[in-house]
Amino acid sequence: MTAVDDRPQTQDHAQMLPETFEALASLAEREEEGLRLEFLGGRLGAKSPPDGLRTTVTMWLARQCAQQKPQWGLHVGLGLTVETYRKGRARPDGTLAPVGHFVGAGEWGEPEGVLMTVEVTSFDRDTTQRDRIDKPRAYAESAIPVYLLVDRDTREVTVHSEPDEGVYQKRVIVPFGKTVTLPDPVGIELDTRQLTTWARAEDA
Repeated sequence: MTAVDDRPQTQDHAQMLPETFEALASLAEREEEGLRLEFLGGRLGAKSPPDGLRTTVTMWLARQCAQQKPQWGLHVGLGLTVETYRKGRARPDGTLAPVGHFVGAGEWGEPEGVLMTVEVTSFDRDTTQRDRIDKPRAYAESAIPVYLLVDRDTREVTVHSEPDEGVYQKRVIVPFGKTVTLPDPVGIELDTRQLTTWARAEDA
């Protein structure tokens, strides 16, 4: 049996060029509704379509951001160019940036000026690799100040911050139901009791 190398690939050994990926991703969206491709660590991947709770959580976060920081907007479904060396492409569940920041950006926006990215886990086999390993690395490499992970498996909220040399130096984990402060430059306080209510409803 041939061993499989699961290590992130360098740009020289990536499956394809970023330009090729963009053309493929655009074609996939036209041909298959809900199919959203990503390109991280030099590898092609598919992101699961948002289900009911994932969509609800993203909308809840958007309202929290708008209420506390009306000058900012949580953009949903926007693609980002990430990974300094590998030139990856990611589709965060939410991207916090000043209102109007992405006007004229096209399908894939640049990470400069982005304050925070948000991911809400899905119940698929790629969640651990994608949301807990690849995404934190990619967003830290791109110097995005805060990465917020809403983890439905562990029922925890993880706040990554202080990116340096491709790694978030600080990580705060709180269970659903607690209040967590998103650090500067975000500066938003989240009361996550609502997440507990929705998680219980999902189990029912």
